[in-house]
Amino acid sequence: MRLLVDSGSTKADWIAIDDEGKILFTTQTLGLNPEILDGPEIIERLNDRFDILQNKKNATHLFFYGAGCGTDRMKTSLSRIFQDYFSNAIISVEEDTYAAVYATTPKGEAAIVSILGTGSNCSFFDGKELHQKVQSLGYIAMDDCSGNVFGKELIRKYYFNKMPLELAVEFEKEYDLDPDFIKNKLYKEPNPNAYLATFAKFLIKHKETEFCKKIIYKGMKSFVKNYIRQYDNCKEVPVHFVGSIAFYLKDELQVTFDKYELQLGNVLRRPIDGLIAYHIANK
Repeated sequence: MRLLVDSGSTKADWIAIDDEGKILFTTQTLGLNPEILDGPEIIERLNDRFDILQNKKNATHLFFYGAGCGTDRMKTSLSRIFQDYFSNAIISVEEDTYAAVYATTPKGEAAIVSILGTGSNCSFFDGKELHQKVQSLGYIAMDDCSGNVFGKELIRKYYFNKMPLELAVEFEKEYDLDPDFIKNKLYKEPNPNAYLATFAKFLIKHKETEFCKKIIYKGMKSFVKNYIRQYDNCKEVPVHFVGSIAFYLKDELQVTFDKYELQLGNVLRRPIDGLIAYHIANK
């Protein structure tokens, strides 16, 4: 049994397949970002899903693609946790960009592949190797145009009284904006980046307002300038995207790309389904 996992900071999609590619089960856990969670927290999230707990001895391979797995230290740390848990499996841990690459470039063509979800990332795939110009420093320092950055911007606008009154009233209806509640979520509880990203739903819901448009296009402009333009051939290859922010703001991405003369490629909400075809072809 092969386990294929695509994990962001918010959630992780799991698919178990047999050698012929038949789906045995699918499930979802909370995100398993090793930069944010320690070993016991990761194990707790695995044990919380009966299908995973019941089949941990049956897994022969685990292919894990996750946020926070961009450094050798994080890969090694998470691999050890998984090896103890899935004791009979061969473990492979890669950063989540590889899942995005395999899902958006089925023929292995060269492309820039980006992630816009809870966090953000951008790499160049030359058809064989993945090249990254910007090493992510995580949600506090980077993650341009991501859900958590958009969420932080909305909270700031609200608290600095820069949000239009009619939107502020709607904002108050949808979220608990008590300062103690927010500070507890940000500084006391795990996954503050995922918490911030929950506010991005409000931005998408009201994306036709001038207030939200300004925030969206400012974020996209920053992503193009700080990430995509790192690659000299950015106008020569398609730019693919994976993630909920890209998926629900595809039209806005197209407008931004037209302005910068970039080619918008495939835009997928999540890459997990594309991973099945890849791993069947490369078993």
